[in-house]
Amino acid sequence: MSKMIFVVDDSDMVLSSVEEALEKTYRVMTLPCAAKMFIFLEKFTPDLILLDIEMPGMNGLDALRRLKAHEAHANIPVIFLTGMTDAAVEVRGFEFGAVDFITKPFSVPVLQNRIKHHLDIDSLIRERTGELERLKNDIVHVFADIIEVRDQETGGHIDRTMSYIKTLIDEMLKRGVYADEIRGWNLEVAVSSARLHDVGKIAVSDVILNKPGPLSKEEYEVVKTHAAEGARIIDQIIERTGEVEFLRYAKLFAGYHHENWDGTGYPYGLRGTEIPLQGRIMAIVDVYDALVSKRSYKEAFTHEKAIRMIEDGSGTRHDPKIVEVFLAVSEQLGEMTKRFS
Repeated sequence: MSKMIFVVDDSDMVLSSVEEALEKTYRVMTLPCAAKMFIFLEKFTPDLILLDIEMPGMNGLDALRRLKAHEAHANIPVIFLTGMTDAAVEVRGFEFGAVDFITKPFSVPVLQNRIKHHLDIDSLIRERTGELERLKNDIVHVFADIIEVRDQETGGHIDRTMSYIKTLIDEMLKRGVYADEIRGWNLEVAVSSARLHDVGKIAVSDVILNKPGPLSKEEYEVVKTHAAEGARIIDQIIERTGEVEFLRYAKLFAGYHHENWDGTGYPYGLRGTEIPLQGRIMAIVDVYDALVSKRSYKEAFTHEKAIRMIEDGSGTRHDPKIVEVFLAVSEQLGEMTKRFS
């Protein structure tokens, strides 16, 4: 499918000229103002935007600044199509994130070549970014698998909790539960980062992790350190790599998934919404998986019993709003649990 280009300009003549110049090669959507552009961005994601600067209402510079502030639209290349020749405006445009300026009246070959050039660059960047993302995900999978292999008690725990989290978050969005906060997440990155929620167990002795029987009080205290240790490990990776988004999510899942709604959890003893939402979500799916799984100190509970225990923990151990959503998808989770068995 041909690439889509938004052309935003208050001049009908300019919109017609650009459409005529590009329509044989691209899907062109002409828009008379920036406000209309943002309405269409709710349904479409163009490959490039041609944006006028001097427009009534929201001007091009303000529109670009708003565009770059929105995570879903920040990477769309923007070329200013303008009659202005003010060097200071051009500098501001580049500072705000524009990739180029084309002066009106424009030459059709120049317009076509500039657009092709930037789309080619953007495609190359996306390809390289995709390769890096795949490499990062592969490394995360291997890292998480190493941790899980060490903890012989929890085989398959990571894959199960990932599936549960995805189902729970999808339902939270449908029901509007913490939806405003979740919509600000990069969901694919956030869910993937949850694989590292037990990364801190790498600092716990194999002897304790794989002890055939109940832990002593002292041993349990050692196991409890894995939450704070996980956050510390991820902080070290952030300092060394500069990676932010993926590891920021991972740190919240790792560091806060044993906090309790009533403040009795660990490692920080946070209460209620002081606990990051990632931690509150992981807390429920982590407990559910532990309940329905066999351990050296207990048999697997039935799905029904596990659900009752989580419901009983609403308002004490778990966030009541999230428990309500969890109960709504409990049948789905039960079916998923059977497939994993």
